[in-house]
Amino acid sequence: MTGTIVFDPLLPWPILAGLAAIATAGIGLALWRGLAGWALRAAAALVLVAALTGPAYLSEDRAPLSDIVLLIEDDSASQRLSDRADQTGAAAEAIAAQLAQRENTEVRRIRVPDGQRNAGTELMTALSAALAEEPQARVAGIIALSDGRVHDIDRAPDLPAPMHLLLSGHDTDWDRRLVVENAPAFAIIGEPVTLSLRVEDSGAAPGDISADLDISVDGRPPERFTVPIGQQIDLPVTLPHGGRNVIRFSVPEAEGELTDRNNAAVIQINGVRDRLRVLLVSGEPHQGSRTWRNLLKSDSSVDLVHFTILRPPEKQDGVPVGELSLIAFPTRELFMEKIEDFDLIIFDRYKRRGILPPIYLDNVADYVRNGGAVLISAGPDFAGADSLARSPLGAILPAQPSARVIEERYKPTVTDLGERHPVTSELPHAGEWGDWLRLVDLEPDKGQTVMTGADGRPLLILDRVGDGRVALLASDHAWLWTRGYDGGGPQLELLRRLAHWMMKEPELEEEALWAEATGQTMRIVRRTLGQEIGPVTVTRPDGTEESVVLKEVSPGQFEAEYEGPEIGLYRLEEGDRTAVIGLGPAAPKEFEETIATGSVLEPVLEPLRGGVFRLEDGLPRIRDAREGRPAAGRGWLGITPREAFETRDVRQMSLLPPWLVLVLAAMLIIGGWLREGRQ
Repeated sequence: MTGTIVFDPLLPWPILAGLAAIATAGIGLALWRGLAGWALRAAAALVLVAALTGPAYLSEDRAPLSDIVLLIEDDSASQRLSDRADQTGAAAEAIAAQLAQRENTEVRRIRVPDGQRNAGTELMTALSAALAEEPQARVAGIIALSDGRVHDIDRAPDLPAPMHLLLSGHDTDWDRRLVVENAPAFAIIGEPVTLSLRVEDSGAAPGDISADLDISVDGRPPERFTVPIGQQIDLPVTLPHGGRNVIRFSVPEAEGELTDRNNAAVIQINGVRDRLRVLLVSGEPHQGSRTWRNLLKSDSSVDLVHFTILRPPEKQDGVPVGELSLIAFPTRELFMEKIEDFDLIIFDRYKRRGILPPIYLDNVADYVRNGGAVLISAGPDFAGADSLARSPLGAILPAQPSARVIEERYKPTVTDLGERHPVTSELPHAGEWGDWLRLVDLEPDKGQTVMTGADGRPLLILDRVGDGRVALLASDHAWLWTRGYDGGGPQLELLRRLAHWMMKEPELEEEALWAEATGQTMRIVRRTLGQEIGPVTVTRPDGTEESVVLKEVSPGQFEAEYEGPEIGLYRLEEGDRTAVIGLGPAAPKEFEETIATGSVLEPVLEPLRGGVFRLEDGLPRIRDAREGRPAAGRGWLGITPREAFETRDVRQMSLLPPWLVLVLAAMLIIGGWLREGRQ
């Protein structure tokens, strides 16, 4: 039971102050005039003003409340290194037992797991949530058991009581890690890109000056190099192919280091082509020549060399050669010396005219077998005696002309195989394309017919020759789509896909296996021209295997989602197709820095004078510490008793009841009047 005097004025305080001032002035006047009853009048005024302030005696029935101590236990991944988990568990039980022996004290134990999406140790977030659930006036102290590697320190709340850190780990701990400092997301194929990485030791390291570094590309056997420790290494890397290139760097685990979880890094770089070098060979001017040229020049990534025959050799009009303004084209240089510099060669209505000798065309055939690409847009001349099919190029073509040219309207149609082929599958506005008016009849003997024309005859045939690729388009009327004839069609998209397929871009391979990662979830995609596929074998970073069944989501494309249980490099295999993909960051945030330290939390502990104690040195004693005084010392940590209470009952009694005020005031006023009357 506690009591205090309170005031409940009948009038506002300014008015009471005014009345008191008037009473004081009156008393001062009486004193100046020498009235004998001035003292009694002053006492009466004091009684009346005091009564107007409403003095009362307030008594409360209070029940004391217990102090609350927050005991935060870090259970993140880095706390499971070495014997930290055992250290922390034993210390938490011992501290909880000490607190339980204190009178009027409650303990709130809070567990901090790994953060979501590789966020690291979110100890401050957990502390903020715990403080929000407790009355601030009852929190007497905060004790955290952790390795000090907190990754949300910027979310630290305002603390109502001192906070202390009981630090796990040992002074002799050391760790080696691989740090990738610079890794671009994209790089140009064939050009070196520089990766910056560093191998560094921390803690009580043994003092090695070098370490082995293994580098593996796309899951192939690694190559080993010796690199200095603690120095930045600039490593030039040339991407071997387009699309995603997965590069894994790893350092063998050293004896005595805390963990090897940060000894490896997986980098994924997309290989892109700087420029697509195209050689367009036009046999003679026609409506489609300008369309081909405009389509190729509209793409800023295409370097186009256009070789066109404006004056055939058989033309004899008597004009002296010296007076012609035409420039002799460097055919030998293009078709013999620099043919390997081109990514794609297009023959548009070209026929044998003696301008390109057979040895040049034979060189083009060898160029294809060695990995080049040729696209033939056939016109009526392809069915004649001067056809390219009757040249050295005929050996690499997937079909031969029957010498018949069909002149009738027809609508280009994608075949069943074409519905599954990435070049022609899901072309825009399928079924609404405009008609073409000419078709060279072909007799295919190999390759894949992905589009047909009049009466189901082959229109577009794709084939692989050696390491290269060939596409044969049996019509020169593709330009009608560009001009919008009869509604037009997707000529630009078809040409883009053809070019990228012949450039062996991974996203347009008809037989391909790949995966796309989002966090630790991957979407596995298998594209095939077949009707069925087997399950995909997923090999995890720890070497265990798991089979995943894919479902067909569109013709020729099978997909499934897979949740990776851990971050790292995963290998996928289905039949003769393999792929690799890295899930998660280059290194888990929990293992970026693993040596226990109190420096991260010092800015939070210092304002209320908390302390850092190593568990390997023994547990500190717990004692009371007054607010504003040091809360930690050698071998002890302090908590601040809050002396909080709960008010159960309140009673209020007036100190000047009205009858008493009237009696006192009347007696004092009458006494003053009588005193002055006698005088």
